[in-house]
Amino acid sequence: MRPALLNPLFASVTSLAGVGPKQDKLFRFLLGRAETPRLVDLLLHLPASVVDRRARPKIRDAAPGTIVTLEVTVDRHRPTPGRNSRAPHLVYVSDDTGAVVLTYFRAQPGYVEKLLPVGAKRYVSGTVQLFDGMPQMVHPDRVLDEDSFSKLSGIDPVYPLTEGLALGSLRRAVAQALQKIPDLPEWISPEVIKRCKFPPIAEALSRVHNPVELTDILPDRPFWSRLAFDELLAGQLALALIRAQLRRPAGDRNSGDGHLRKKIIDALPYALTSSQQQAAAAITDDLRQPVRMLRLLQGDVGSGKTVVGLLAAAAVTEVGRQAALMAPTEILARQHVKTITPLAERAGLRVAILTGREKGKERRILLERLATGEIDLLVGTHALIQDDVIFKALALAVVDEQHRFGVRERLALTAKGEAVDVLVLSATPIPRTLVLTYFGDMDVSELREKPAGRQPVDTRAVPASRINDVTDAVGRALKAGKRVYWICPLVEQSEAEGVEHLTNAIERYESLHQRFGDRVGLVHGQMKGAEKDAIMEQFAGGEIGLLVATTVVEVGVDVPAATIMVIENAERFGLAQLHQLRGRIGRGSEASTCLLLYKEPLNEMSTARLKVIRETTDGFRIAEEDLRLRGEGDVLGVRQSGLPGYRIARSDVHGQLIVQARDEALRIMKSNPKLTGERGEALRCLLYLYERDEALPLIGAG
Repeated sequence: MRPALLNPLFASVTSLAGVGPKQDKLFRFLLGRAETPRLVDLLLHLPASVVDRRARPKIRDAAPGTIVTLEVTVDRHRPTPGRNSRAPHLVYVSDDTGAVVLTYFRAQPGYVEKLLPVGAKRYVSGTVQLFDGMPQMVHPDRVLDEDSFSKLSGIDPVYPLTEGLALGSLRRAVAQALQKIPDLPEWISPEVIKRCKFPPIAEALSRVHNPVELTDILPDRPFWSRLAFDELLAGQLALALIRAQLRRPAGDRNSGDGHLRKKIIDALPYALTSSQQQAAAAITDDLRQPVRMLRLLQGDVGSGKTVVGLLAAAAVTEVGRQAALMAPTEILARQHVKTITPLAERAGLRVAILTGREKGKERRILLERLATGEIDLLVGTHALIQDDVIFKALALAVVDEQHRFGVRERLALTAKGEAVDVLVLSATPIPRTLVLTYFGDMDVSELREKPAGRQPVDTRAVPASRINDVTDAVGRALKAGKRVYWICPLVEQSEAEGVEHLTNAIERYESLHQRFGDRVGLVHGQMKGAEKDAIMEQFAGGEIGLLVATTVVEVGVDVPAATIMVIENAERFGLAQLHQLRGRIGRGSEASTCLLLYKEPLNEMSTARLKVIRETTDGFRIAEEDLRLRGEGDVLGVRQSGLPGYRIARSDVHGQLIVQARDEALRIMKSNPKLTGERGEALRCLLYLYERDEALPLIGAG
């Protein structure tokens, strides 16, 4: 149950004065919520910059083009003549050094007169411009009487907005929300507060939204840092609770005698690399321990993670138990099945797939076989965690591309068995700080080598002005029987209003189809699964030589015969994504080429990214560079900046706080694992505020 103390912050934004249904829609969009946002969502939407209104010159001294606040007397009005006139409403105001004209276009009748009564003293703030030699201020940002002016700090926050939502409306809503903050208990320990000089949370929120100094809203200052630490601590505490649950003594263990694993290894067309052998040995060791396994296996594109996952599944099958492999997309799930099935069959392992596409009778029979133990390894998407999917004896959950799943999905899958071991796979090598942030203190295995026979990829950057040369080269490659990927950033124009110069996949497909005919195919994320698979099959089988695609081919598509890739608008992609895409070629025995088409001129960031991707194919180095260049949103393929799953914490600024938050979470788990007493109650408030409360039911779980 959410602590009652927090109820005021969980009231909906529509409970605020001036926030109606239209505003509700805009706030949902701005704050990324499916339902009506709550006051806490509004309070955690922090300003991006400030406007300094503290300059208070006389009219004579106001420099054109600057923001000033003037103390003036209202002399007279010249309203708009007639109803349809485009002329503005003018207000003449003055002080003892001169006059200025306040200009209002399309003003509501009577509104300006009420705002600026003749003879009254007012404080007006905005940008002063010269017009026909006369100082004027168009639509002043603020018009205040003496009483209101005395309450202002003179520094206005500026927020990220969405079209249709005015800055003033957002500020008014935030000001009301600040009034509703209850008296919150302190959840950070006194030592950390002292060491980091953190203010109380109410003060931190108040100073970020109502800055007294220009620096109050900077992420590295105590106010923002306090909120970032809260968010990181909530995340780390949730991970620690899950970890404690996973680390409970686990009864029967799941490692067999190795007879099935030996059959799989014998069936492989190549020898395991030494890091695959080490990872497999570490997993076998984990499966023998008296506590549940929680291991992250990260390796570059094509380093052979699936095979290691299959060996782990075979280990639990040896003792008569079942395994599940959950992937984020259907393409990826089917790719895994394709890799796994021939090897599994040689060892007598029974593999099945369950996605949204399996329906009706087919699905019913599959679920019956699963419940009676006739399926050893079930591969699938989110479909695996539906209520009617019942395993006879699930012992191992393998989660692929984990960062695309939330904690809830991970827990839902492990809840389908007793003391289930967890192996997480990631094709995006993740720098250490992010492993901490995203996975807590997980055991990590890395696959550093490429499997034998992998060809290096020659990567070149080509300006978009040379697209005809590139198309000619593709034509020559098709003639020679080669297979080519052509990647575009969008499906169609409407996906990005105003992004005129981005090539969409449908347009590019049409132009290439005109030139090369039926040798060209198209896949994108809005197509039905079966359609996509059919085209991919044609490409893999060589019926199609040129595949135009969006980033749906980024993960898990395996066509060893494909040796050329063109990536259009390459400057729009993050490093990790370019590296993932490039990993689709160079999978066979032939030399491969990747052409990065970019629009000129390039900015500094894009230049740096294209340089790194040309210089190296080492995913671990690319991940570190990506983190350095643009924050971890892109390293994990999620939000563009800021930590994944975090709204306030930033890796470049709060890196030190991540480690401190983790240490604090571990101390809490040692001293108060059930979160009891006053501090425990305060920490529960923290978990609810930052939406990390899904871990709380675990405290009471057996």
